[in-house]
Parts: sequence; C-alpha cells; structure tokens
Amino acid sequence: MSNHIDNTVIMGQNVYLGYNCIIEKNVQIGDNVIIGHNVVIYEGSKIGDNCHIHDNVVIGKKPMRAKRSILKAQKEWKPAMIGEGCTIGTGAIIYAEAFLDDEVFVADLATIREKVSIGKQTIIGRGVAVENECTVGTRCKIETNAYITAFSTIGNDVFVAPGVVTSNDNYMGRTEKRFKAFKGCTIQDGGRVGANATLLPGLIVEEEGVIGAGSVATRTVESECIVVGNPARKLRKVAEEQLLDKK
Repeated sequence: MSNHIDNTVIMGQNVYLGYNCIIEKNVQIGDNVIIGHNVVIYEGSKIGDNCHIHDNVVIGKKPMRAKRSILKAQKEWKPAMIGEGCTIGTGAIIYAEAFLDDEVFVADLATIREKVSIGKQTIIGRGVAVENECTVGTRCKIETNAYITAFSTIGNDVFVAPGVVTSNDNYMGRTEKRFKAFKGCTIQDGGRVGANATLLPGLIVEEEGVIGAGSVATRTVESECIVVGNPARKLRKVAEEQLLDKK
C-alpha cells in the first residue's frame, strides 16, 4: 500500500486502509474502520468506531470562496466530525465543520457542506447536495439528487423525494436587497416532499405537512395537510393512519 499518514494520526484497532490514502495531522480514527482507496482526510477530522469510508471520499475539505460570493471569508475551520457506525459512499465530499451523528448513511457522490449537522440514522441519497449552514434531524431520508439550499432546517423523520429543489434567494442574484433576504426552507418533523417538487425561499412545511410530486410550494404548508399543483394549494388532510404517532 502507498499511503501518506501523518505521524500525529491516532488510529484505533482493526483499521483497514486502501491504496493511495492521504491522512493529515491530528486526525482521529476509531476502531473497526474501513477506509477505501484514494481517500483524503484533512487535518483534525474525527471518525468514530465501525465506520466504512468508501473509495475517493474527501473528509474535512475547506470550502472555496468565489470573489463575488456573499459569504464572508473565514481563515480557521473546525474539523469534520463523523460519528460511530457511519457509511460514506464513493466520491462523497464532507466539508470542514460538518457533523454527522451516529449511523448516518451518505450515498455515492453526495456533498455535505460546511457548518452542516446531520442527525442520527439519517440517509443522504446519491448525488444529494446539502449546502452550508443547514441542520438535518434524525431518521430522515433525503433521496437521490435532492438539493437542500443553504440556511435550511429539516426536522426529524422527514422524507424528501428524488429531484426536490429548495431555494433561498427571491432576487435570483440581483440587487443589494438579496444580501439581507436570504432565507432557506424549513421542513418540520414528519414533513414529506414528493419527487421534483420546488420549495421557494423561506417556505415552511409544518409538522406532517405533505407537498405533492412536481408541485411548486410558494406559501406555508399547514400541519397535516397535503398540497399539490403550481402554485401548490391544499388538496386534503393527511390520512390519520399516515401520521407518525399512528406508526
């Protein structure tokens, strides 16, 4: 094996390393961890016991900043933290200051940006992007190619279907007003969003609210209500047997 491992790395028992891994200083790796080929783990990152990090994963990447970015420059970044029993799929990128709780599953090619927290037993699907400064709760399912915009909050037991798009900029990049108006989406506990739905900036899905497939949600989705269409309007209440407290 041809690996570069800094001599300050703390490595637990029964750690397997593939070929061509780069592990920077002060990284901590727990027991029974499998690390695939060509993995890069940046300085200070922490990986809990019983994790499986697949090929070509990057953990602890510092974000780049375009000259025209609205984000303030930041010189120091806290390390990425990966809990116990996590799986990180091939080609996934976990940025600095990301926190994954225990038993999180991140599928191939997903991106989890800086200052993001992912709750216990949540599934992040293939090609999903969770942008900066988002919070995702426990036991969520965010499925293939969904886009979670920056500054969004997702509660517990939330389902987001493939191809869902959330947005946070009403001005679409024009006028100075946008700098004070950025607002991500909120999906409260038990909320569900159907395939290819679009959520406009600042939208709130209240507890157990449902957005139908292909809908464009422009205003608050009331608790335990189903909305459909463009613009989305109330269709009916969620069937009682579909509510979380009936499961």
